[in-house]
Amino acid sequence: MRKFLVVLDDSRECLNAMRFAAFRAAKTKGGVQILSVIPPEEFKYWTGVVDIMRAEARERIQAHFEVFAKWMRSGHGVDPELVIREGEPVSEILDQIRADPEIGVLVLGAGTEKSGPGKLVTQLSKTSGTLPIPITIVPGEMSKERLEAIT
Repeated sequence: MRKFLVVLDDSRECLNAMRFAAFRAAKTKGGVQILSVIPPEEFKYWTGVVDIMRAEARERIQAHFEVFAKWMRSGHGVDPELVIREGEPVSEILDQIRADPEIGVLVLGAGTEKSGPGKLVTQLSKTSGTLPIPITIVPGEMSKERLEAIT
């Protein structure tokens, strides 16, 4: 089964990427894998504090994932899977793509800020020529209705 890999983070554009992945997976009988990366800078403290922070980060990610998962299951019949990795986001995304041969498309949301489409879109589009899968970049301001119509 082909999976759409989408990154779960705190950005606004993440929502449109989730929508796009769910719509496409439902229409193509594919799956959705949601990847959340905990960056290393979150763990610059003593060992005991690091363990607590890591557990809190994972709980926060799980809660955020459950909101999207419930929406995907009930509205689209898609049962997403969650993967949590720790490290630098771009390298962890690439490692996840290499680790799961069923991933067929990376879906990213483009930010609408004047500074550009966002760190992930900028960094990953630079390497897109050598990636083993295509990247779909979803505009951050695209309406839910327009997304549904084009998928």
